Amino acid sequence: MSFVRAESAARMPWSNLRTEWFGNVRNDLLAGMVVAFALIPEVIAFCAIAGVDPAVGLYASFCICVVIAIAGGRPAMISAAAGSVALVVVSLVRDHGVQYLFVATVLAGLIQIAFGLLRLGSLMRFVSRSVITGFENALAILIFGAQVPELTHVAWQAYAMVAGGLAIIYLFPRVTKAVPSALVSVVVLTAIAIGLHLPLHTIGGLGRLPTQLPAFALPHVPLNLETLAIVLPYSVSMALVGLLETLLTARIVDDFTETSSDKNRECMGLGAANMISSLFGGMAGCAMIGQSVINVRSGGRGRLSTLFAGCFLLFLIVALSNWVRQIPMPALVAVMIVVSFATFKWSSLRNLRKHPMTSNIVMVGTVAVTVATHDLSKGVLAGVLLSALFFVLKVSRLVRVRVEADGRELVYHVSGQLFFASAHTFVGAFDLKQTRERVRIDLSQAHFWDLTAVGALEGVVLRLRREGIGVEVTGLNEASATLVDRLGTQAPWSQVPASVASEEA
Repeated sequence: MSFVRAESAARMPWSNLRTEWFGNVRNDLLAGMVVAFALIPEVIAFCAIAGVDPAVGLYASFCICVVIAIAGGRPAMISAAAGSVALVVVSLVRDHGVQYLFVATVLAGLIQIAFGLLRLGSLMRFVSRSVITGFENALAILIFGAQVPELTHVAWQAYAMVAGGLAIIYLFPRVTKAVPSALVSVVVLTAIAIGLHLPLHTIGGLGRLPTQLPAFALPHVPLNLETLAIVLPYSVSMALVGLLETLLTARIVDDFTETSSDKNRECMGLGAANMISSLFGGMAGCAMIGQSVINVRSGGRGRLSTLFAGCFLLFLIVALSNWVRQIPMPALVAVMIVVSFATFKWSSLRNLRKHPMTSNIVMVGTVAVTVATHDLSKGVLAGVLLSALFFVLKVSRLVRVRVEADGRELVYHVSGQLFFASAHTFVGAFDLKQTRERVRIDLSQAHFWDLTAVGALEGVVLRLRREGIGVEVTGLNEASATLVDRLGTQAPWSQVPASVASEEA
């Protein structure tokens, strides 16, 4: 029996590997094709933001997709050159050139690998649901806003193509779900645009597509402390922004697919992907929620979808570049509009009346900061800070001090969490002018967390003694007693019996 269990356990890793790679082959391949088409215009736009050639972003997207498919911890998530990372490196490229960008990307990858090795991916549990919802809503707004330039000052045919694309995407699944409707929409609209010679913006108008495969090359910069001083701030920013967006996207894909993922492995996989990307002439990247949603909505569930998205992207831009250049932008705008509407949590609007006001403020604050700055990391940081602030305020109000007279002794029963935000409430509950000879502070229902709380207790005891009142502190749990003994500047009082303390006073 034990042999059977051992044999089953030995086969389990292969079973999981086979499921992740080959459990959904047809849908993964088709979804990967849709993602590849959607990646091209966004990546080229991000390259324009960073001030680099389109090849830098397109090569990066190929490398990152391939590596993250193998090394990442979240199957079916799409990682590529991203706008949030591009925003970080604008001044680096402008002031020092693209070769310094490659060095900074290698260092950012090393930081991300260290982040995963230290198992810091678990820090995501400190990001509240309200922040996640705000992140999704803000991203949906930004995705939609990015399509507006393609819908202004254009010929009427562009609006007709977008409307036709939306109709195909929403109606084609009623005919069959064997092929992703987004892929059908892109192919059909491209054929119509080419056949009728419509006056539309195309992918070819965004920038020059590369015509050859990426080649391995080390960055041409001096490897010294001066270079390190230049790139280190950018590397840290790229690493943290990339990790933040990746971990948030992984959590969203987890919810969407109702599966779990290894966040620490994802951190290390992203670091390895960015390092390899830079060695093949690419910039840093991270998970892309828009493309990830396209992938899972198109049926992608396994690692094969991510791998094929990268490989098909390279095939498109190198082998089929003449055709890809003719893809009309309205065809991709229709896809991104659908992604925008699918990403937005419409239920969050209905829940504004039901959810606590603090949760609503966190969600709306995350959206507002993100949309105002066009920086997802700043929006999430604002949301996390608001969540922490409201949590501290809530916990600080849970401190209760109940006073009970017992003959010549006055007993203060303290309950709740004592830390910097609740210390003032604790101190204010004590009557330092009362006339009884003894005071007992019962802390059996309280817990001490920091130096401020210890100082508050110490200050109350010392002030009571100066009034000639004997003080006894009882009920400290082991953790709180250890903290009081370690941090208290007047530590002996906590160990002195009340009678002795009264004589000393």
